Amino acid sequence: TTEASSNSDSSTTVESMEDNPDGGCHIYRNGYYRTDISVVEGILEVNIIQMMSIQMTESQDENSLVDFVVTCQGSLPTDVCTVVSDPTCQVSKSMVCDPIIVTDECLLTIRRAFEEPGTYCINITLGDDTSQALASALISVNGGEST
Repeated sequence: TTEASSNSDSSTTVESMEDNPDGGCHIYRNGYYRTDISVVEGILEVNIIQMMSIQMTESQDENSLVDFVVTCQGSLPTDVCTVVSDPTCQVSKSMVCDPIIVTDECLLTIRRAFEEPGTYCINITLGDDTSQALASALISVNGGEST
């Protein structure tokens, strides 16, 4: 056990070490400590407000394109990730992350491709350096249409 007096005030700091059976050790420190905490608002809420199928010409590839219109509350996001899963939302099929620039209000359109018709679970995550928020939806893609 080691004792040391703090120069900033009259408190005493006690530091002790204890051996563990697994070969490591724990360090316990008792005393007065000071730090600064910054509280940030973060991204509070994400909503998918619209899903639209994109009509493609016959010369384009077979993938179905869907635009997701997304809004959020709180701080502005800097990146968006989309996870496409099976209808139970348990087995991930693909994940795409992109940096985004949102300048004034949080309203953005995210375009994603689906290789084949079917029902999918979509998780859209908006994030910044301090927070993340998620919105989920089930989507049915039938060739050139989605619901």
